[in-house]
Amino acid sequence: MYCTRKITDDLIWIGANDRQHPVFEAAHPVPRGMSYNSYLLLDEKTVLFDTVDRSVQTQFMENLEHTLNGRALDYIFVHHMEPDHAATLGDLMLRHPEAKIVCNGKAINMIRQFHAADPKGAILVNEGDTLSTGKHNFTFVAAPMVHWPEVVVSYDSTDKILFSADGFGSFGALNGILFADEIDWERDWLDEARRYYTNIVGKYGPQVMALLKKASALDIQMICPLHGPVWRRDFSKIIDRYVKWASYEPEVQGVVIPFASIYGHTETAANILACRLAELGVPVEMYDVSVSHYSHVLSDCFKYSHIVFAAPTFNNGIFDPMEHLLRDLAHHNLQNRKVALIQNGSWAPASGKLMADILGGMKNMEVLEAPVTLKSALAPGQEGELEALARALAASVKGEEPAPVQEEVPAKPKGFVCKICGFIYESDTLPDDYVCPICRRPASDFAPVQ
Repeated sequence: MYCTRKITDDLIWIGANDRQHPVFEAAHPVPRGMSYNSYLLLDEKTVLFDTVDRSVQTQFMENLEHTLNGRALDYIFVHHMEPDHAATLGDLMLRHPEAKIVCNGKAINMIRQFHAADPKGAILVNEGDTLSTGKHNFTFVAAPMVHWPEVVVSYDSTDKILFSADGFGSFGALNGILFADEIDWERDWLDEARRYYTNIVGKYGPQVMALLKKASALDIQMICPLHGPVWRRDFSKIIDRYVKWASYEPEVQGVVIPFASIYGHTETAANILACRLAELGVPVEMYDVSVSHYSHVLSDCFKYSHIVFAAPTFNNGIFDPMEHLLRDLAHHNLQNRKVALIQNGSWAPASGKLMADILGGMKNMEVLEAPVTLKSALAPGQEGELEALARALAASVKGEEPAPVQEEVPAKPKGFVCKICGFIYESDTLPDDYVCPICRRPASDFAPVQ
């Protein structure tokens, strides 16, 4: 049975929603499901705007045939060849051999790769090309790497509609609604729109900015994305966010604390820091990266202005969940943030330096303070270091000068480090007959701590 909604007198949404698969693209949790949008124009010529994922192909095909109501399908606009939008294209070409594929040259190659098919009579379009379907006139705008190289968007100058491919999309099933103004979008959809953008498109900020610049020259009265609600008013709600996300500008002046903790001691330090920040009036969010899916943490790292990474040392490296998060942030091109570090290590704390090394390969990531170092657990009196870090973070968040620190900075401990395993012997002198308790190496394999 068909399930469709009218957008205009001759444009119909014929997409579908998937609420059965727990993840999207085999990676991102979608507890609220996922919408796959497809649109059909009933002009003098009929136009299908993209297809859908195989998970919803039965509903989609029923919607398409009902809405065509016996008419031929003249054109299929292929804006994006990723399988969540084009997996059913091969089947559709068999059902409607009369339809002409409209796409660019890169998409033609991908159709051959995905579907082992060579579309006959395909119409190849480039930047600025136009196509008339009768009443409606379309202009094609290239959007390379937003977020695949073949992406194109189309603009209907008659109804002033932008068919925006993955742009302005969101995680989440539509649940009966179609338009963003039918819901409280900022309350109910903003977080999922941000998580969708940052995880799917976030790496390609400059390319998104280039597309936004092109779109700003168009008189847009409606935006039809391939996921999430359709926009017909209040465009600033989504466009202003896209400008921030694409330029890597934070939405919130505050602190997000992603932490990893094996036995709870690093988490205790993170909790104390969060308490001190809250007392200073700073918005705070926290994530245990061993439990929270990285897509949520990455999204909030785009949202907040300041980030504190807290992690123990593990096998002389960074505890795995934190290393995964940091490398994912680097892969998604996050930049322009102020950061601080908390490291832990029972005999050779190393996670702080290694976290700093990853951050050093990212753009404009300013480390505010030296890492707070735990050795197994917070030592008595060490709360002062967390209080000092909280004051420094609060001052930076508020754009103020940090308050002077009253307490004396403890002298750097002296000692000797095992060159084999990294164990530190804390003393001014090292006995000649000393043996490393970890790797059993003699005193000759120790060197003074630098």
